[in-house]
Amino acid sequence: MVISRRFTGKVPDFVPHPLLPGPHLMTVAPAFWPRLNPRLRALRKDAEQRLFDVAPDVRVLAQCQWQAEPLKAPTLLIVHGLEGSSESTYVLGITMKAFEHGMNVVRMNLRNCGGSMHLTPTLYNGGLSADVICIINELHIEGFRNVFIVGYSLGGNIVMKAAGELGRQGPSLLAGVVAVSPSLDLNRCVQALEQPSNRMYELWFLKTLKKKIREKAKTHPSLYDVKLLPTVNSMRTFDDTFTAPAGGYGTADNYYRKASAINVAHDIRVPTLIIASEDDPLIPFELFQSAVLKSDHIELLATKYGGHGGFIHEVPERPPVFDSFWAENRVVEFCQEVAALQKSDV
Repeated sequence: MVISRRFTGKVPDFVPHPLLPGPHLMTVAPAFWPRLNPRLRALRKDAEQRLFDVAPDVRVLAQCQWQAEPLKAPTLLIVHGLEGSSESTYVLGITMKAFEHGMNVVRMNLRNCGGSMHLTPTLYNGGLSADVICIINELHIEGFRNVFIVGYSLGGNIVMKAAGELGRQGPSLLAGVVAVSPSLDLNRCVQALEQPSNRMYELWFLKTLKKKIREKAKTHPSLYDVKLLPTVNSMRTFDDTFTAPAGGYGTADNYYRKASAINVAHDIRVPTLIIASEDDPLIPFELFQSAVLKSDHIELLATKYGGHGGFIHEVPERPPVFDSFWAENRVVEFCQEVAALQKSDV
C-alpha cells in the first residue's frame, strides 16, 4: 500500500519473505540475513575514520565513503537506531547501495556508539538533532551542497527533528530526508515497548544500555552511579534515571515530550519520505496518520507487513546492487529521484 507518490516514482509492492511470517521474525531477521554483495567488505575497509566536534568536549565518530569527486556527488548521512552503530547491518546495506549509485556516504555513530565511548562524557538520546545539524553544517562549509539524511527507528526521530528545526531557520541545507520506522513520539513508542509481547526487545536494550553505564562510570564516576542500576527494570526507568538527567531534560516524561520529532514535523520544508509498516510491534502506526504529517513535503510509504525496520522482500530487486532489503532499496531510490529532480530544476 502506498499512501502518496509525490516524490517517488513507481514503487515495487512489498511482498514479505515467506520464511518470515509475523512482525517479530521480520524485525529480528535482518541482523542475521546474509549480505551477498562482494564489495561490502572492501567498502568498510576503505572508509575514512572522521571525528566531528558537535559540542564542547563532545566528538562523534563517523565512517566516510567518498566518491572520486566528492563535491560533485550527492551525500547521504546515515543515523542508526537505539543501540546500533555505523556497523549495523542496515547501515552497511544502505552504504553499499548508495555508494554504488554514485553517492558519498557518512555513517554517523551517535554518542558512545561504535567504539566511541572515550569521545564524550555524555550519553546519547533521541533528541540530539543538534549533532546531526552540526555535521550537516560542517559538510556545507566544506562545499557539499546536496546532502540527504536517513535515520532508522530512534535515528529516524532524530533526522526528522533535525529537518524540522532546519526548516524553521529558513532555506535548508538539506536536499531530502528518509525515516524508516521512526519513533516520532517517544512516549508512545516506550508505551509500545512496555507491552508484554515486546519484553524481549526491552530486555535486550536494557542489557546493552546498562553495560554502557558501567563503562561510563569507570571514567566519570561522579556522573553515573552504578548503584542505581539494580532499580532499573524498564526503558522508562532507565531514561528517568540516566538518559533524561544526562541530557538536561530532568525526567523521562520531559525528555519524551521535548525530544519527539512529532512536535516539529510540520516545519519540514524539504522532500521527506517516511517508510512504515502497519504491523510494526514497536511503533504505533497511528503516529503516521497524525495531522502534522499531512504536508506537501512529507510522503508516507506504508506497507501492511514489514515489522520494525525489517522489510525483507520475497524477490531480490536488480541484484547485485539492490537486493531483498526493500526499505533500504527505497532509501537510495528516493535520494536518487529527488537529486535528479533538483538537478533538473537548476
